[in-house]
Amino acid sequence: MTFRFRPLLAAGVAAFAMAALSSAHAQKKYDTGASDTEIKIGNLVPYSGPASAYGTVGRAAGAYFDKINAEGGINGRKIKYISLDDAYSPPRAVEQTRKLVEQEEVLLMFAPLGTASNLATQKYLNAKKVPQLFVSSGAHRWGDYKNFPWTMGWNVSYHAEGIIYAQHILANRPQAKVAILYQNDEFGKDMLRGFLEGMGDKAKTMVVTQVSYELTDPTVDSQMVSLKASGADTFINLSTPKFAAQAIRKAAEIGWKPTQYLANVSNQVTAVLKPAGLENATGIISAAYIRDPAEARWQNTKEYKDFVDFMKKYYPEGDPTNSLNVIGYSMAQTLEQVIKQAGNDLTRANIMKQAASLDMTLPMLYPGVNIKTGATDFYPIEKMQMIRFNGTGYDNLGSVLGM
Repeated sequence: MTFRFRPLLAAGVAAFAMAALSSAHAQKKYDTGASDTEIKIGNLVPYSGPASAYGTVGRAAGAYFDKINAEGGINGRKIKYISLDDAYSPPRAVEQTRKLVEQEEVLLMFAPLGTASNLATQKYLNAKKVPQLFVSSGAHRWGDYKNFPWTMGWNVSYHAEGIIYAQHILANRPQAKVAILYQNDEFGKDMLRGFLEGMGDKAKTMVVTQVSYELTDPTVDSQMVSLKASGADTFINLSTPKFAAQAIRKAAEIGWKPTQYLANVSNQVTAVLKPAGLENATGIISAAYIRDPAEARWQNTKEYKDFVDFMKKYYPEGDPTNSLNVIGYSMAQTLEQVIKQAGNDLTRANIMKQAASLDMTLPMLYPGVNIKTGATDFYPIEKMQMIRFNGTGYDNLGSVLGM
């Protein structure tokens, strides 16, 4: 009796094995740009033009994909990274995006840089249902999952950063008289809205004046005189680097000594604080979400050493002290996790599903800052560490804040 059933048992095992194998093959799903061996990734950055300094973000990301490929790829598939120059020009961005989608047939657009360029391509990519994933811009609009379900940002949004400064002031300076300088564009207005939202009802009594400037203004000297005249004892400097440095220096020249808060985009020591005068910048408060590789306090950590080793091997011409390279490195690590989670379902819909299912940390994010997304949360990073400039570098100030 036992003997009689052996062929049936063997046949059953064989059938089960064949079914499992067939199922495994059936589970492989691909959209344009993906196969058993390769995943095509499109990218746009300004390698030329007025914002060419940001080109290193694209190069650092590409170097990380080289590292992935040298180590065997992701789930056995190599990354084909096609990074084109849009010269920071929206019309050029549209042209190059169409080339990547229609001619190169990429699976997704990864880390395209700049607010205006991405705004110019957002409707096209969403109509085509091509992921516009981890947009390299802090505009709040990149988290609008209802109207643009194929678009997701990566950087802390300017709106969230504004809320974080409000949280810190309410907790530490509840009697403050606040004066705000902001750039009259999407960057400045996003952060201003976030700050006022974070202040809530207190904004009516604590914010004594708001003054804007245009990108075409030669200086912000007159704005600073006006802000001082308001009697404010707390200055919120929502400016890009050139104007931020002017504002810090002018405050010192006119003898105004408020507690100063400085937007993250302008808290670089070399590019902003030195031109403003380090003595004038001492005590300035800002916020950070990545570890600045130029700061000595990180340079004995494993995370920093691993980053430097990566740069030496895969991007030797790049500057390991440039925080833009940390951004490219970290964004590529985030996409790596998305693709790992996607497994053998490399459809565009599943890529977005996995991007909206992240809960992770990255080595060069600030300790305590994480990446977390959800089906109704397209803002991967929403926490920042408050920091204060001590005359040479930054010290932590309190704990991580955010949503």
